[in-house]
Amino acid sequence: MFAEYGLLVVAIIWGMGFVASDVSLNYFTPTELMAVRFTISALCLCLIFYKHLKKIDRVALRHGIILGLFLFTGFLLQTFGLKYTTPSKNAFLTAVNVVIVPIISFIYHRANIGIHSIIGPCLALFGVGLISLKGGAALNIGDTLTLFCAVCFALHIFFTGEFLKDGSNPITLTIIQMATASCVSIIVFLSTISPKSISISTGPVLAAIYLGLVSTTLAFLLQTICQRHTDGPKAAILLSTESVFGALFSVIFLSEKMGARTTAGCIVIFAAIIITETKPTFRRKQNAP
Repeated sequence: MFAEYGLLVVAIIWGMGFVASDVSLNYFTPTELMAVRFTISALCLCLIFYKHLKKIDRVALRHGIILGLFLFTGFLLQTFGLKYTTPSKNAFLTAVNVVIVPIISFIYHRANIGIHSIIGPCLALFGVGLISLKGGAALNIGDTLTLFCAVCFALHIFFTGEFLKDGSNPITLTIIQMATASCVSIIVFLSTISPKSISISTGPVLAAIYLGLVSTTLAFLLQTICQRHTDGPKAAILLSTESVFGALFSVIFLSEKMGARTTAGCIVIFAAIIITETKPTFRRKQNAP
């Protein structure tokens, strides 16, 4: 039960992260926020797990860099997307990554794709339409960026599983990918830096620290520990509730208004996630004597 409760805590932390990101963007640019977030996380992980730095080899380095680039790109698109859409929509559109993972697996392994993996994406697409297509046939820029971020996170989830199957150490893998995301974030930030007046705004700064320490460092560590003690589908379902908490905290702390159509779209997307991720459970029940 500890693992299940731990993953639920991770989902709550990530859900609050959508609010923290929205608050931080009132002061930081997206590239500044990325640099702050990942640098805090990378430094914390190196300090806590400094003994694991000696275990880094070429394979771990290659795998970590690949995951770090997926992670950086996903968070960058998500953060830019949040500037042009609401935190609740950003949360639910990001959660579409869970539905995309089986499609990537089908393409990569040429494995059979079941009916649940067809229904899930179709439902998710319908939910995206309910949330985003209002009075026109095109997604707004914020929703489009968030959907691309979902693809990056899906690639990150899929290849994390593949690399762990190859024997990569989870902690070493986490350190390298956070360090990679930090380095790339700093390079992008320095290449796009522009002069601005220096002033400290307590709320956005505290929100950025929360993203670095809690939403990134603590949440990813807790996720890694808990996923060792529970099965994949159950973990995915628990983690996918971040979209629900993201919407809930947006309403509570940001006074965000969610209309009937947006709410319906969120429910449809969440249903698509549950259908996609409970497929193995359904199979076990059908094959049971």
